[in-house]
Amino acid sequence: MAPMTQGRPLLNRRLAEFGTTIFAEMSALAARTGSINLGQGFPDTDGPESVREAAVRALRDGRGNQYPPGPGVPELRTAVAGHQQRFHGLAFDPDTEVLVTAGATEAIAATMLALLEPGDEVIAFEPYYDSYAAAISMAGGTRVPLLLRAPEFRPDLTALRDAVTDRTRLLLLNSPHNPTGMVLTREELTAIAELAVERDLIVVTDEVYEHLVFDGEHIPLASLPGMRERTVSISSAGKTFSFTGWKVGWVTAAAPLVTAVRSAKQYLTFVSAGPFQYAVAEALSLPDAYFAGFREDLRAKRDLLTRGLAAAGFEVYSPQGTYFVTTDVAALGEKDALAFCRALPERCGVVAVPNSVFYDDPVAGRSQVRFAFCKREGVLRDAVERLGRL
Repeated sequence: MAPMTQGRPLLNRRLAEFGTTIFAEMSALAARTGSINLGQGFPDTDGPESVREAAVRALRDGRGNQYPPGPGVPELRTAVAGHQQRFHGLAFDPDTEVLVTAGATEAIAATMLALLEPGDEVIAFEPYYDSYAAAISMAGGTRVPLLLRAPEFRPDLTALRDAVTDRTRLLLLNSPHNPTGMVLTREELTAIAELAVERDLIVVTDEVYEHLVFDGEHIPLASLPGMRERTVSISSAGKTFSFTGWKVGWVTAAAPLVTAVRSAKQYLTFVSAGPFQYAVAEALSLPDAYFAGFREDLRAKRDLLTRGLAAAGFEVYSPQGTYFVTTDVAALGEKDALAFCRALPERCGVVAVPNSVFYDDPVAGRSQVRFAFCKREGVLRDAVERLGRL
């Protein structure tokens, strides 16, 4: 039973349903059992040496060791705007339409806090990354899930239209989608854009895996007609450059939206990651060969792991993007993904994450398990060999 003070639980009701994240639980389990951690999505090698050295240089030169500017250092804001133009043909003013955040997680939280009034509805793809539900709840909003069904995990656009009510404030989209690996098509994005314009909705897009699309293409929603002024686009350096611990993210949007998000963000971290901001500015200017090589390396690792999981008896849903693969363990005679993941380290020395924790519907993802393949090839081969013991 939770502790009580003056007859009340310590934790407020908006967060009462959220305990320790599944990532913390499973990573602790991996450490305790010495298992291969394919649960939490962090690489087991650092990113480009030149980018790491840029951070060291910034530290030594005294750049960013004190509070950086609230919106982010000018070099990084300019680099983010350049990245959006270079890869997506989107023009943003680095002074008024770019905001640097403490990773994409803070960007999402600040956006929800800034744009939602209590009772506003937010439609989000289910399963969803756990911080989405928490951020919506902290802002007093109501989440409305749009279920993505196996095996394709495509959004039901008719169901999306039907889910919009007079209380709907915004859509929260994630493509490439974590945990399923689904990548929205141009046709799906066009339909979503038309609905947003018709119903005057704001759309928040989490695009942190934008450079990890293996099948199809990444199309920013902000590039479609009518969406430039109503889309908050979010991305980060952690996934693309394999420096997840630096926690450098960003928001790009029309100036009024960025101003609103910055109003909330300044009371969260205020600023963060000063020296790393300069390093990420250099990272965003890496040649095209880096981004292509990064994608192809992860494609090969995806194929290695998916083949191994299939051989081990899992039903495998090969992802179009991200660095996660969703599986179903019912084919192994298992019914409960959470119980399966808690027992997996003792059974074969591998840690994974149950997708069931990403659903409001306890039945929809009950037997789904997610594995991360952003690891060294040798580690993945070892994991595949261990999983084969099942």
